[in-house]
Amino acid sequence: MAQFNRKDLGLLALRLGLGSVLFAHGAQKLFGWFGGLGLDGTASAMEHMGFVPSKPSALAAGLGEAGGGALLALGLATPAAGAAAAGAMAGAVSVHAPAGFFAMSGGFELPAFLGYSAAGIGIAGPGRYSLDHLTGHCLDRPWVGAVAFSASALAAAAVLTHRAKILREREQQAPDSGSGAAQP
Repeated sequence: MAQFNRKDLGLLALRLGLGSVLFAHGAQKLFGWFGGLGLDGTASAMEHMGFVPSKPSALAAGLGEAGGGALLALGLATPAAGAAAAGAMAGAVSVHAPAGFFAMSGGFELPAFLGYSAAGIGIAGPGRYSLDHLTGHCLDRPWVGAVAFSASALAAAAVLTHRAKILREREQQAPDSGSGAAQP
């Protein structure tokens, strides 16, 4: 009988927990499951948050979370799954950052934790109890991780730069409400 490896069991537990949480959040965005808004509602919310174009942004966020989460849980294409989830969480961190760190005040604590955890598993690998292991790690190669994390970082930087520009433009177009003087 094969002896269980604690490290591989630990990676399995982390992958299943993290992957499930990410999948649930993505399913809220894509399908409206678990009390979510669905794709159209998420797109509307994302437009309000400065993610334009909103429907592709909602789709990318939902796929990064649900797809990345499902793949992490299965331990399949682990570097790409970790990179996709981490990239999606970078966008979520940007939304929550103005509220500070702690989740209880609406801060970025949870998306940062999810993103760092996904990146960590993507870098460390899925362990023995995974589909990557069963397939001979054909999608769990160092070059896959390098390409996936580079692409994810570039995409996140582009999206967040564009979002910052949209938010600055909106701020400049907003009427000055701080003067307190009535306009004639």
